[in-house]
Order: sequence, then C-alpha cells, then structure tokens
Amino acid sequence: MAADALFRPFTHKSLKLKNRIVMAPMTRSFSPEGVPTPEVAAYYRRRAEAEVGLILSEGTVVARPSAKNDPNVPDFHGEQALAGWKRVIDEVHAAGGVMAPQLWHVGSARNPMTTWAAPPPVDSPSGFSSPGKKFTEPMTEEAIADTIAAFGRAAADARRLGFDAVELHGAHGYLIDQFFWEGTNQRTDAFGGATLAERSRFAAEVVKSVRAAVGPEMVVILRLSQWKQQDFKVRLAATPKEMEAWLTPLVEAGTDILHCSQRRFWEPEFEGSDLNFAGWAKKLTGKPTITVGSVGLSGEFIASFGGESSKPASLDNLLHRLERDEFDLVAVGRALLADAQWARKVREGRNHELYDFKKEALASLA
Repeated sequence: MAADALFRPFTHKSLKLKNRIVMAPMTRSFSPEGVPTPEVAAYYRRRAEAEVGLILSEGTVVARPSAKNDPNVPDFHGEQALAGWKRVIDEVHAAGGVMAPQLWHVGSARNPMTTWAAPPPVDSPSGFSSPGKKFTEPMTEEAIADTIAAFGRAAADARRLGFDAVELHGAHGYLIDQFFWEGTNQRTDAFGGATLAERSRFAAEVVKSVRAAVGPEMVVILRLSQWKQQDFKVRLAATPKEMEAWLTPLVEAGTDILHCSQRRFWEPEFEGSDLNFAGWAKKLTGKPTITVGSVGLSGEFIASFGGESSKPASLDNLLHRLERDEFDLVAVGRALLADAQWARKVREGRNHELYDFKKEALASLA
C-alpha cells in the first residue's frame, strides 16, 4: 500500500503537524547527571530533519528526589538540565520539527540494569514495587501534593522553553500507573479505592496541574497502557465500560490526546471487535489517539532488550486502520531509533532501504 495516510497533516488546538508520524519516547540514558548534551540535541534534530511529524522526548523526570532510577536519565528541572533542553528544542525547531517532552516519575519501579539508587524516600502509592512486594512506606499526602505540583512546574518550564506540547508518562508500571493499578495501590484515602475510576484521581490531579500551567491551547498528551513491566498480562480495564470509567476523568481533567501503548498495535483490545487500544480510547472519549507497538518491525520491543533482532515488516495493517480513522497518530519506536531516516524512506517508498533493529542500536545516539 502507498503510505499516503501517514502523511496527512494533523491539527489539534495549537499543535500543527505535517504528518501522522510520532517518534515514540524511548529511554536513552545519555544525559550525564541528568543534563542533556549537544549530542542528545543532534539526535533529535536528525529525526526532525527527516520528516518526523511529532517528536516525543525520552522520559525526563520531574523534581522529586526519587523520580528516576538511572543517573543518566535526563531531568526536566534545574538550571543546567533546562538549558540542555532549550538547546534540544531550538535544534528541533531549526530543522522544522515539532516536539514535546515526556514528563516522568518512575515511582517504585526499580532498574535491573544499574545498582545506582536515587536518594530516599521512594514515591509509591502503597510502598509496593509489584503486587505483594512491599519495600517502602506509602507516599504521604504532602508528598502526593508536592509530586502533583512538580509535574505542573515541569510543564510550565516546557512552555517557557518553547516546546510545542507536553506528554505525561502514565503507563508501564511507573508512578502514575502505580496509582491506577489495584495491585500497587492499596490506599484507603481519596487517592485509592476499589474502582479504577477512583484510583484515577492522582492522574487526574496531575493533568489538572499541568493544564493550569500551560493554559488552554497547549496540547497535553497522556500515555497509558494496560500492561505493566512488572506483569505483561495485567489489564486495568476488562471491558469497554471499565475503560470508559478509567479514561473519562482523565479527559475531563484536561487531557487532549491519549497515547495508547500496546506491545503489538494490531491486537484487538476486547472480544467482538478488531479495534485496538487506541481505537477504543477514541471511540469512548472522542479524543484523538496515538497508537504504538511494534510498528514497522517483526518483533516486539521487550524481546529486543534480551537481544532479539527485528526486521522491517509490512505497514499495510496499520495503514488500513489509519485510513478508517481508528486512531489519529502513529508512534514509531525502535525503527526510528535505529534509522533517523525512517519516515523519509517510507514516504518515498524506499522500504527496501529500511534497517533491521538490533540491540546494538540501544548503545548509541544514532
């Protein structure tokens, strides 16, 4: 199939994109002591030069002591780190690109790749790293309030630096997602509850804080997932009704676009329909959505960390879904990490020139 559907313009509020391709946020750990380097800026600029419609940064953490679990993950606070991000957005804009930082807090998720540990206290809804594994104390109400405010301050800095939108990482078993998940949120106060809608309050308050910081026109994106890094089989919402109860308060709080993370974008979300997660989120909320998950590659990304390579794969299924407006935007991860020219090659029909993804791509800023 021709890839025309990927190259239609997209506009929502102040966000104006020349095509539907989004660079997915991918942790790179190339920012010593949390400060993005000129090499990081050049890495993002290369994608902007090669026609990526919207660049989402790697996860960049808000100002809480334990917000990250890797010393080389970038910060989005402090004079030096923000100066580094100013260089990044200026380079992207100079190349005609559009970019949003992904604001992140890892919560109690540990990093098996390093022995480094952030200073305490660890932020966690109930002190669990995964269901049944309690290792620290629950966040106090004061800590929750400060974390919500920290997301708002980071969003205000993103606007001040000139970013075009902002994304919140509410997926994959990190802090915001730990509040969603009953297995890690056993709180009995207003930030807990028996239902997913009740456990969505923390995320909704974060969105409200960010919305207040950026104003009504700057687009706020929220990344969500059913699966968790702690358990790939977890499903927060087992039915469309449960999903609607989960997403509605997040949209009402000020979310503009839902970024719906799956390991494989083509998998249906519920029985009786071939709609994927992004398709159902759009149907239930009426909001634009981003799909993601093994786009353009033969294997899924978790396996790639174990050394499994992936080869370029057909985009026909994706294009059929995009043409029928099942979702609005398409996030591409490993394919763009390995090949900055991916979008341009796809537009020009140069599929035979697309690269395989190999684990070695994780070791450099190509």
